[in-house]
Amino acid sequence: MIKIIAGLCVGTVLSFSQAHAKTAQHSEASETALAPVPSLTGKDRPNILFIITDDMQRSMFNALPEGKGRNLTPNLDRLVSEGVLMTGQHVASAVCTPSRYNVLTGHYASRAMANGLHDQAVVGFETHIKPLDATLPKFLRDAGYRTGMVGKNHVIEAPGIPEISLDADPRDPKVVETLRGFRSDYEEALRLAGFEDVGGIFSGNPDELRPRALRTHNMEHIAEAAVRFLDKPSSEKPFFLYMATTLPHGPVEESRSWNSDPALGPYGPRDTQTAVLPSSKTIRERLEKAGLPKESLEDSEQGPAMMLALDDAIGAVMNRLEANGQLDNAIIFFFNDHGTDAKGTLYQGGLQYPSVVWRKGGFPCGSRCDALVSNVDFAPTILEFAGIPFAKETFDGQGFREILLGAAPPKDRLLYSEMGFTRAVRLGDWKYLAIRYPDEVGKMTIEERRRRLEEWNAGLIERGIAPVNTDPAAPFSHLSAIPGGAHAEHSTTRKKAHYYEADQLFDLAKDPSEEINLAGDPSHSQKLSDMQGLMRNALRDLPGSFGEFKDLPKVH
Repeated sequence: MIKIIAGLCVGTVLSFSQAHAKTAQHSEASETALAPVPSLTGKDRPNILFIITDDMQRSMFNALPEGKGRNLTPNLDRLVSEGVLMTGQHVASAVCTPSRYNVLTGHYASRAMANGLHDQAVVGFETHIKPLDATLPKFLRDAGYRTGMVGKNHVIEAPGIPEISLDADPRDPKVVETLRGFRSDYEEALRLAGFEDVGGIFSGNPDELRPRALRTHNMEHIAEAAVRFLDKPSSEKPFFLYMATTLPHGPVEESRSWNSDPALGPYGPRDTQTAVLPSSKTIRERLEKAGLPKESLEDSEQGPAMMLALDDAIGAVMNRLEANGQLDNAIIFFFNDHGTDAKGTLYQGGLQYPSVVWRKGGFPCGSRCDALVSNVDFAPTILEFAGIPFAKETFDGQGFREILLGAAPPKDRLLYSEMGFTRAVRLGDWKYLAIRYPDEVGKMTIEERRRRLEEWNAGLIERGIAPVNTDPAAPFSHLSAIPGGAHAEHSTTRKKAHYYEADQLFDLAKDPSEEINLAGDPSHSQKLSDMQGLMRNALRDLPGSFGEFKDLPKVH
């Protein structure tokens, strides 16, 4: 069992080691090895703001060639220019829910399925944080931090949305009463995950809300809650604020995204309406005044307008930090939940998207860092900055504080990723991706395929989304056992020539777009074998089986 470190909650640490088989397999000697962290207490500990956005396209980020000059985001641009752009940032899973699990636990999302799992873990949208799980906010809370969450959840186990009629009036007193009861129960679930102060919450994507009239974004709702958290007396406690925006994920229509009604939140009429953002009515005017390319203003995805609304929220929070005297001792992380060029897959377009780390005066490593890091690394990195000791085996991730402070990145960093029926490992410029379908998927009858597809498409239509496939004989995707693939990953299945090949080996130095599969090339047989060995090692203490790489005893 992991030893109790620095006064951390006994219940938290024990439930962590019970829930995750990884920790039970290490020797007593290894468990006492601590990660190198500074000795900090009280006022010396930094305030931590973690901003996580949702489905940013590369064209939405001025720091990337595809987005340069296309967006009016002065506050995000400030974070980039004064902080560190982490160009080697990866995610362990390339859709929303498991990526957030990675961030808030420091663990691979397959661990969410540990209990009772005797078959292959299908990593997708069922990877939820449960009440007894150890989480980053619990570690921080138990060490004296004030913890808060605003914005989108979509990962912490919580009550489901009430079955309210889609056509109901959200201002009807009975509907309001139901929604407020739901909000109360929902926020309590987030507190059980370690967030003492919650507000401005969206349970998930706006398109999942009921009734239909509430299926809109509302950055005012999120930003106001963030500012309210910052304004609360802290008794000199440092804080950790997790701010999860719903933008720029869909819906993207103007009236449902950046120019929605700020008075109507995800639970009906908002209790308070303290304007902390510029009026959304000014967004188009400001974009035009900034002289952005005409095509960006006519973007059917409303990207520049959504990014300006999001940037206004970042600015409101930074301004309040400065006004409250909290900015000078703050570290700000800006992170997009995953790449969107190959969402729902383990190709680089889904795994890699730059993050930003900011503090006043910057970091010794400079303004750009190419070190390979993963989103499972955020939790240990934040604890390192907070001066909170932890056993090295506590997390799947590795802290990168020392890299930011100027240390050379390790040359042997192995990146592991998992998504649906796929697993991948990367070492340096070499990457191996494997697809293995369990028998119950590979041998599915055409009748079962048709039933699954029809149910899936009906759900899409109910949300106003056009089905991507109607052929039950179409092959499965990497992510889901739905013929032709689900909505999240369907575009990638049409992009990659080797998408359906079981073994894929890429030399990213020569082939960054992963167009040339070297797995069948005899001259690379040794490299393939080496990478498969790394895959086998990576899977050794993770839950579930995976083809020939890991088998589990049959349960009778």
